[in-house]
Amino acid sequence: MKAKFSFILFLLFFVQIAQSQKAILTGIVTNESGEAIENVSITFENTGTSTNKNGQYKIQVPANSSITIKFSHISYNDINKRVKIPSGKTMNFSPKLNAKTEEIDEVVVKNNKANAEGITNIKTTEIKNIPDANQGIEGILKTLPGVSFNNELSTAYNVRGGNFDENLVYVNGIEVYRPFLVRSGQQEGLSFVNPNMTQKVDFSSGGFQAKYGDKLSSVLDVTYKKPKDFGIRLEASLLGASATFEGTAFDDKLLAIAGMRYRNNSLIVNSKDTETNFKPSFTDIQTFLSYTFSSKFIIEFLGVYSENKYDYQPITRKTNFGGIANPKALVVHYNGQEKDKYNTLFGAFKGIYRVSDELTFNLSTSSYITKEQEHYDILARYGIGNLNTDFASNDFGDVDFIESIGSQLDHARNDLEAKISNIEFKANWRQNKNLFEVGVKYQKEDIKDQIIEWQMIDSAGFAVRPPYLIPGNDEPYTPFAGPIIPHQNIRANNNITTNRVSGFAQWSRNSYINEHKIWMNLGVRAQQWTIKGQDIESNTQTVFSPRAQFAIKPNWDKDMLFRISGGYYYQPPFYRELRDSLGIVHPEVKAQKSIHLVIGNEYSFKMWNRPFKLTSEAYYKDLTDVNPFTIDNVRIRYRAKNNAIAYATGFDVRLNGEFVPGTESWFSFGYLLTKENIDNQGYISRPTDQRLKFGILFQDYVPTIPKFKMYLNMVYNTGVPGGSPSYADPYLYQDRLKDYFRSDIGLSYVFVDTKNAATKEWQEKFKELSVGVELFNMFDVQNSITNTWVKDISTKQYIAVPNYLSGRVLNVKFAVAF
Repeated sequence: MKAKFSFILFLLFFVQIAQSQKAILTGIVTNESGEAIENVSITFENTGTSTNKNGQYKIQVPANSSITIKFSHISYNDINKRVKIPSGKTMNFSPKLNAKTEEIDEVVVKNNKANAEGITNIKTTEIKNIPDANQGIEGILKTLPGVSFNNELSTAYNVRGGNFDENLVYVNGIEVYRPFLVRSGQQEGLSFVNPNMTQKVDFSSGGFQAKYGDKLSSVLDVTYKKPKDFGIRLEASLLGASATFEGTAFDDKLLAIAGMRYRNNSLIVNSKDTETNFKPSFTDIQTFLSYTFSSKFIIEFLGVYSENKYDYQPITRKTNFGGIANPKALVVHYNGQEKDKYNTLFGAFKGIYRVSDELTFNLSTSSYITKEQEHYDILARYGIGNLNTDFASNDFGDVDFIESIGSQLDHARNDLEAKISNIEFKANWRQNKNLFEVGVKYQKEDIKDQIIEWQMIDSAGFAVRPPYLIPGNDEPYTPFAGPIIPHQNIRANNNITTNRVSGFAQWSRNSYINEHKIWMNLGVRAQQWTIKGQDIESNTQTVFSPRAQFAIKPNWDKDMLFRISGGYYYQPPFYRELRDSLGIVHPEVKAQKSIHLVIGNEYSFKMWNRPFKLTSEAYYKDLTDVNPFTIDNVRIRYRAKNNAIAYATGFDVRLNGEFVPGTESWFSFGYLLTKENIDNQGYISRPTDQRLKFGILFQDYVPTIPKFKMYLNMVYNTGVPGGSPSYADPYLYQDRLKDYFRSDIGLSYVFVDTKNAATKEWQEKFKELSVGVELFNMFDVQNSITNTWVKDISTKQYIAVPNYLSGRVLNVKFAVAF
């Protein structure tokens, strides 16, 4: 009995010794896009295992021995990793496998297609992590060269001298729209695109193909993902919360993803120089469904409902300006409030029918309905004061003396209803190395717009007459006994219908010249539109837009690609471009025209034995039939006249790659010169002439604690012309706003994600778990978006007082996925 017991003890001791000579290697295997790879073989000597559907693996290896672990998969290049792990320890290694492309020529062409077309692909994993006040796709776009902005509260952006209205945005091939009445970034709320639902994001900043619509500047093409299994993702921060649900049903024939978002900008707006009672509420619900009836037929549905409420009650404002030599302050006391509301309903169906491997048809229809309300009554009593500049004084920086200038009463009862419906047919036919694409679309736009907007300005008890009336005010020196007339008075009731028929045809081909790979595209678009409505004369116009692209990838030792693209681009007027300063619709407004020429180069290389890419582009745009505009915050005011010509030229450079192993970062630079000539008065800078731009998106982690990560989003833009008050002559107002500089930084600790396997039992239930903090505008720079134009009656001069944006703000966020 004793011998048997001794044998058992010996056996347990032997097992313990054996176990202590072992170590554990674990991790998650992903592809270049960060997606988990199933069935990857992990082997050493005669031992091995494979990854599960989440890309996770765990293998026991000899301790204190240098061994080579091989990761292999039929569709990916092998990776060999040499490790030496101490006894009883666990090492985490999460490799990224590159797809095999050198063996199949078709795959090589496909992987280079986006580069040949001049399209920038943005990884969706980066969108979720990068700190940005809006926490959307637009935050990353603004770090790209050629893309400029000067308002972190807005999702709007300018591209190569164009304005916000010149950008195309597609979700699953369906064009989506921005609100009509939004005047300021703090009213905007949520971007249309839900970043947690995206699978693919492509962006082109010019020279795009004929299959895209009729705009002058850029294309943002977003594809929502089709889930493979069940999942839930929850996010929460001091700015709002979101929830995303995805799953499959009916033997994976039905794929569904839905997202809900809530946002409150109070934290950011309260950091500005205006004291307010501010109650914003931005909410949206989105769903994307895909049902596969057979290998040939698929139906998709995209639905969106959003409700933005904006209740704003300003109390006081104190803004310092004027510099060190002559410091001034604008002091304002308010009464009244603003109540705005924007409701949007969007639905789209798409049917995809694959006739064969070469031929595909798809038919889509969508409807966009928006009801917008802008109601306010705000009385402002304002004055310009001198600041105390005595450093020894206890009142240093306070206002010593206020010169009473006047008061201003703003009133609006603006209501807009719009319905945009369309139906579109497309066909793709692939024949050998040729791809033929055609499409035709019909769209109807119904706009009902009621504008009641007026402004009274008072100075020392005397009403200020509009500047266009003669005689003007000269009180109190010369009494004026005429009727009291608002300084601005807009009253209109527009009921407009626009019918559009458009189509495109294009041909693409992959081929070779000797051993040099080439890619080419030729296409043409056409559109005819008719505008009609109450009390206006019907007007019909037609435009044709030929476009071309060519790219070559020489068979050189250095990995380079050269491309050139261009064409005639038209932008037929939308409702906002038809309406002038008095709210009158001008159906005769023509499409703005731009001749594009873009020349680009991509150079891929290794540095520090890691991949990098240097992308550079030079461009020129020649614009005619230009509809001049001014920008007030994010509201664009058009002249509704084609009375200008313009040009835009510049170059963009971006260097991206793994500055830190395993992460992608980039540095971008852009130079832009854009000017316009209105009524042959000579060339002046356009409102979007943001001359220089620097952008940095940088990701890093602590080497000894790789789960502790840092994300930096930094942008510097030179100032743009500050605009002119109330449609005044822009030739008299060419002073620029101060340069825009903003740095947002985020710090997060990742417990679990696709690259970091769970290390503790309680973490195994999560696919992703992270906590972090974000510091917006970490240097607390006072950036300005526009000027408030205060008129001094005594001098009859306007004084430009900058409207500052948000200051430094701390945000805390949390994310979990199951």
